[in-house]
Amino acid sequence: MKKTVFLFIAVTTFIFNGFSQNNTSETKLVVGIVVDQMRYDFLTRYYHRYGEGGFKRLLNYGFEFKNNHYNYIPTYTGPGHASVYTGTYPAIHGVIANDWYDKEIQKSVYCVEDENVTSVGTEDKAGKMSPHRMKTTSITDELKLHTQQKSKVIGISLKDRGAILPAGHTGTAYWFHGKDEGKWITSSFYMNELPKWVNDFNKSGKAQHYINQIWEPIYPIETYTASGKDNSPYEQLFKGKETPTFPYNLKELSKENGGYSFISETVFGNSITTDFSMAAIKGERLGKNNVTDFLAISYSSPDYIGHTFGPNSVEVEDNYIQLDRELERLFNFLDKEVGKGQYLVFLTADHGVTHIPGYLQSLNIPAGLFNRSEFREALIAFSMSTFKVDVIEREQSNQIFLNKEVMKNAGLDPRAVQQTLADFIITYPKVDKVFTRNQLESGSFTRDIGYLVQNGFNQKRSGDVVYVFEPSILSTWYERGGTSHGSGFTYDTHVPLIFYGNGIKKGHTYQKSEITDIAPTLSALLGIARPNGATGRVLTELFE
Repeated sequence: MKKTVFLFIAVTTFIFNGFSQNNTSETKLVVGIVVDQMRYDFLTRYYHRYGEGGFKRLLNYGFEFKNNHYNYIPTYTGPGHASVYTGTYPAIHGVIANDWYDKEIQKSVYCVEDENVTSVGTEDKAGKMSPHRMKTTSITDELKLHTQQKSKVIGISLKDRGAILPAGHTGTAYWFHGKDEGKWITSSFYMNELPKWVNDFNKSGKAQHYINQIWEPIYPIETYTASGKDNSPYEQLFKGKETPTFPYNLKELSKENGGYSFISETVFGNSITTDFSMAAIKGERLGKNNVTDFLAISYSSPDYIGHTFGPNSVEVEDNYIQLDRELERLFNFLDKEVGKGQYLVFLTADHGVTHIPGYLQSLNIPAGLFNRSEFREALIAFSMSTFKVDVIEREQSNQIFLNKEVMKNAGLDPRAVQQTLADFIITYPKVDKVFTRNQLESGSFTRDIGYLVQNGFNQKRSGDVVYVFEPSILSTWYERGGTSHGSGFTYDTHVPLIFYGNGIKKGHTYQKSEITDIAPTLSALLGIARPNGATGRVLTELFE
């Protein structure tokens, strides 16, 4: 018996130390790549257009989770990045949307805005940002804690939230400020002045170079057979363009489309993100230390392009062909600067996207638009006729926030009001499901839409009634064309997940994984603690 117990302890210690000593010491750099608005099928749909060194390098030599999904609603950028890096969902990490109604201060707040910090690198308020609304630690925080702050953690994205949330509370984040400046900036949450390498990059003329480019398809346009026609009636128009068609002259169009911000709307947003990421690797000497460093990159341009043109567009196909080349450029740089086999990469996305509703309707597939203004008017009218007072304090992000003071003064039972409103909302056209606060707090959903809504419901920050649209229903804001995301349907939840590099074997699995599994798996690979709110599992398929 004593021998058996001794053997068990010895084997357990060996396995733990295998993760801790081998991977932590040998993995010089972890590179997390989040592609903003990448459905899983973009890997397969455009596979024949990819080169050998980008997506195919990951697919052919890494481990792919082919059935990877988000496990909550709403599937937006802020919650997506927070969930990837915290290993949990909005109910716990608190980032319930990109913007939400704050009941305490009675106004809408942005997920990373922070009035208590100042901009660094610009006088514009674009730098007044921090991760203070994210309640839990991230995998990047845990790495810093594990190494006594010796590890360097850098978050990079065109979008502030795409850089800030992955960098956690202890890393450093940089994001792109366009308009009339074209600079990479940060906030006083991280530092008081930009480091020399960032200032040098801002002075290098990269932004000026890209704003003078013309976006043309990389191949003859007739070869884009994975997409529809270039001139589609369902796509949005840039100001100054009469049709949504190539070419796009950035120098001409940027004057009416946000100045340097227009770079983000094109494939050159991917290029400048790669440029800056490589500058960060050199400037911060990432992967050159005695501990593991972490670089979190978020490619935002696919989201901007996807919203405007939709997943059936030539523009989206060309974006992924050119993003594939950016990944190859990044990986080749990592091979040279950090060393082949010395770094670990994972690639995923923060959400997917639905086809443009108008396009789906043209094919007799159910889809449509939801008029929020009319819905709000109907809600108020119903409240007045039913309760004799307006109990609606706010309607935002498919949530109804009730005015508790009004209900109290009117002698109304909040639970009864919730249910009465839910019974009304479920009869409204294009609404598929409705959940009350009472249901979400007292019950436990284990599958389907209820499970996703409950995971996205934060008891303190969320509303009192949550409603869910039917598939492929968007706000009437998109009646001009374009598309969006945010639902719990597979077009929004099913995203890529690939691990590649040090310690990763070649293979794939069709077993379901969830986005919250990424951080716990990285914790196992690096031999460090999980983020303090993590709910995901370790993806043992990587080790079997």
